Amino acid sequence: MTDTTEKPAQAVASKETRGTNQTGMRAQNERLVLTLIRRHGALAKAEIARLTGLSAQTVSVIMRSLEDEGLLLKGEPMRGKVGQPSVPMRLNPEGAYFLGLKVGRRSAEMILTDFLGQIIARRKQIYAYPDFSDVLAFSLDAVDELRLSLPADQRPRIAGLGIAIPFQLWDWARMIGVEPGKMAAWQSRDLLVELSGALDMQVYLQNDATSACSAELVFGTGEQPANFLHIFIGFFIGGGVVLNGTLFTGPTGNAGAIGPMPVVDLGGQQRQLMDLASLVVLERRLTEAGLDSGMLWDSPEGWDMPETLLQEWTAEAANAIARAAHSAMSVIDFEAVKIDGWMPENLRNALVSEVLASFDRLDFTGLERPVVETGTVGADARSLGAASQPLLGRFLIGYTI
Repeated sequence: MTDTTEKPAQAVASKETRGTNQTGMRAQNERLVLTLIRRHGALAKAEIARLTGLSAQTVSVIMRSLEDEGLLLKGEPMRGKVGQPSVPMRLNPEGAYFLGLKVGRRSAEMILTDFLGQIIARRKQIYAYPDFSDVLAFSLDAVDELRLSLPADQRPRIAGLGIAIPFQLWDWARMIGVEPGKMAAWQSRDLLVELSGALDMQVYLQNDATSACSAELVFGTGEQPANFLHIFIGFFIGGGVVLNGTLFTGPTGNAGAIGPMPVVDLGGQQRQLMDLASLVVLERRLTEAGLDSGMLWDSPEGWDMPETLLQEWTAEAANAIARAAHSAMSVIDFEAVKIDGWMPENLRNALVSEVLASFDRLDFTGLERPVVETGTVGADARSLGAASQPLLGRFLIGYTI
């Protein structure tokens, strides 16, 4: 698998990421160039030739083609060296656009991003449970509205729609709090197929927690470890796995589904991770206290609840996450555990601190203790991960989708 962790521009590319000068491979080479520029930032032709092993002439042809297609922009010439000044090339934010649909247990959201992954516009729907027909209608309306939010000459540059959705959504009906019959349509109908048939663009689909992990891998800031477990806390808790810098999804696309993992709670009882470290637990406690739980799903920065209730949830969730990560370390030697979620930034930071404290109480004999850190994408990780699917599918290499 290809290493997609960020490296200095002068690093030598591995054989899996080296280009070819043979005819008929221009599409692959163009993806390689776009991937390197996304990973390292603006690069000059000479740097790309050195990183890829492609000839200077081949690189010039590729760069000219990508510039003509509007995918690359010229930077300011860099002078001060012998010979002609080098001209770094960077990604054009308006080179392509992507739609990302997140279908959750309490809300659906669609975003429109540019070529850099910056969110331009969004549409959202909050509901008691995801009704298939309603989600389909919302999705089609949102595509039309977001498409019209772009200037007319930019609309053809929308390169696809990605969907982030919990797998086997119909199985979660009772835990969501509705009769299974109301969600049975998810078992007999296929959102990917129906949206593909209704839209004039390619549509992709991925597990929602895996999509959150994909967003961290593609859009995350800072140096990324080559191997990490990504944990995203939403209505339920889920995970994603990155191995050798590549998103690992498994044969069914469900790798990292840590929600059902058995853990021991603070009272010494064995429970499932999702019963302790999910926002549905917080929702139930708010309802039991006679408080409005709707605030949880509107905006992650607008929460207003008793501090003691939040602290109790954080302590229980952190203990459960630490135990789950500890168990995962005995299967895969992760360098890091990244924790993100649909929650305020200060709560996410407090949760990471509590997980670190919980690690101190666990026995890591025979295991390497991983680094624990907050994810860098935040509450939009699932939607951005959805939008990353057409980006990966059409423009980049070195990732799996």
